[in-house]
Amino acid sequence: MYKLREPLNEGLSCGLPAALEVMGERWSFMILRAAFNGVHHFEEFLAELGIARNILSNRLARLVEHKIMKREPLPDDRRKIEYRLTAKGFDLLPAMIALRQWGEKYGMGVPSNPVLVDERDMLPIAPIAIAAHDGRTLTPQELLWADRADVAEPAPARSPALSAVRPA
Repeated sequence: MYKLREPLNEGLSCGLPAALEVMGERWSFMILRAAFNGVHHFEEFLAELGIARNILSNRLARLVEHKIMKREPLPDDRRKIEYRLTAKGFDLLPAMIALRQWGEKYGMGVPSNPVLVDERDMLPIAPIAIAAHDGRTLTPQELLWADRADVAEPAPARSPALSAVRPA
């Protein structure tokens, strides 16, 4: 039905070039990985990553500039700075996990250790997948591009608590 294709020469209509402009190199991802693992101080990043001081300084400044991380002076010693993920930074976690899973599958060929698990039941998380609005996992064959004007907005999900109180 649709023959629409994503315009590949227009960076403005796609978020990927903008994301790659900020994150598109190895050290930015490695810094985020360390931050997701609880690293907060410049010297910790240096020690954990084996990154050159000037590169770390540059990448942290860029992540702060793009509001992926924030610089916070420590309350007890304002000369010491912590780098913390922002909500925008935490939103990169699914992309980071998807890249890790892809690397395990096609780069390493085996799952890495430690493994990321659900805190509740200690079972490994599922592979990152493309989900439909109703939660179904979609295959690449089930995807197509559509003009936004032709796309219906899904009905807002109703809270179970509200469903019990309000008539259907």
